[in-house]
Amino acid sequence: MDVLLAASAVGLDLLTTWDAGGTGYLPAWMNIPMALLVGLPMGLVRRWPLPVNLYLAVFLILTDQLGSFTSNTAQILSAVAVGVAGYACGWRSTVLAAAAASVAFAVNIADPGIALTANTWMYSLLVPTFPAVLGAYLRSSAGRLEEREVTPDALLAAAGVAITVLSTWTTWHSGTLPVWAVGLLAVVGGLSLGIARRLPGLVFLFQGVLLVFADTYLNQAVNTCLILTLIAIGVFAMRVASWAWTLAAYGTGCLLAAIAVVGPGTDVTALRVGVLMTLVATPIAIGRYLGVRRAAAAAERLRADESARLAVAQVRADQLAERERIARDVHDIVAHHVGAMVLRASAARYAAPEGPVADALADIRETGHQVLEDLRGLLDLLRDPERQPGLLADPADVVRESAERMAAAGLVVDLDLDPATDQAPLVARASAARIVQEGLTNVLKHAGPGTRVRVTVAPAAEGLAVEIRNGRPPTAIERLPSSGRGLAGMRERVRALGGTLSAGPDEDGGWRLFASLPGTARGAA
Repeated sequence: MDVLLAASAVGLDLLTTWDAGGTGYLPAWMNIPMALLVGLPMGLVRRWPLPVNLYLAVFLILTDQLGSFTSNTAQILSAVAVGVAGYACGWRSTVLAAAAASVAFAVNIADPGIALTANTWMYSLLVPTFPAVLGAYLRSSAGRLEEREVTPDALLAAAGVAITVLSTWTTWHSGTLPVWAVGLLAVVGGLSLGIARRLPGLVFLFQGVLLVFADTYLNQAVNTCLILTLIAIGVFAMRVASWAWTLAAYGTGCLLAAIAVVGPGTDVTALRVGVLMTLVATPIAIGRYLGVRRAAAAAERLRADESARLAVAQVRADQLAERERIARDVHDIVAHHVGAMVLRASAARYAAPEGPVADALADIRETGHQVLEDLRGLLDLLRDPERQPGLLADPADVVRESAERMAAAGLVVDLDLDPATDQAPLVARASAARIVQEGLTNVLKHAGPGTRVRVTVAPAAEGLAVEIRNGRPPTAIERLPSSGRGLAGMRERVRALGGTLSAGPDEDGGWRLFASLPGTARGAA
């Protein structure tokens, strides 16, 4: 669209200046460079409307001083650019763009040695103001169209202004109206096509009134007004799907065309009537065709969106079914074995009601119960992914319970749990509790009972810092089986929060694990 705008602007200037030859201080070969200088910036007007407006204002003044016909093109494009600024910018930038265009228009209209008249002032102020107001209006009412693309509106407005100005400006002095009034009507009539897609009925009505007015007061512009009216009818037929309104517009168009074509001495014949009716029917047929194409494309998009939604729903249903199957399998297998362990530990406890064996059996039973509770929570999450899993206990209690359990299992645990951690975000505290659980389990697996381990959980800059440091194993131990997923799971948990985790041997021959947990999840997906 940007390329099309630039090419249209360059082509407009070439059409108006190609046969002009050398003008003012410029030779004939400068027509092409001047067309490029005035037209190419229009390719940037949608992205940088204010700079393009200021450039065109300066360029208009410059070409006026050089006596180049390119100033006419610069004036037309400046009005279009002001409208784009009104649509895309705030009121301050729009006022600045309109003011710059008004100054440039005044300089262009006033000949050297001739003072600015009231007509000149009116033309200079009103012509840039109208597209600015029109652009601001389009911005506020753009929701009436499904698409917010303003380029077709800008092209319609530019084409309308080009048609009206280029075909009527030589006759602005021939009527009884002031020159500024005729010029203003010409520019407004062309720019009104810019809102034809959004307000087709209003623009059609306005063009009809303008045609009747021109037939009464400025007969030389009637043909131009008829062209604009036919364009408005075509846009109306494209945007209004009702056949009744389309037929009403066709009848009104035929009446307006008759007003423009039939004069006092015109012979009304069947052939001329047929040509006139065909003339009006042509834009309506084109508009209806484009409207049907747009409706079909919209319906196809709706069908595609609905198909995509159904496909997503089917995938989600398949995923939920698979989650349900996994949940059943996990429950049937794991819950059965863990439940059996708990029952046997409970039964064995009666055989040795006191002593270390009884304590170990009680710990096994409590741990089994806790595993079953955690397993039920995970299975609920598998069955309903949208459900937010709640904590089974306070994170601080989980940390203390883990330290006590590992101490009962033989580790020498020094727990330093800063009370200020209660002020940290819940997501950081919950993750810290799980890291402490996994870290102490790893120490018991790899260093064995009797190992001294220090656990520190303290507030950090934006979350929590967790450190688990153990010394050398007191004796050679038989390592417990490991899945190898402990550190990997902790890294995934920390990465989900956007934190860091490091683990490795320390300088004393022990092991150190350190995790930094921000308060909010900002990590990678």
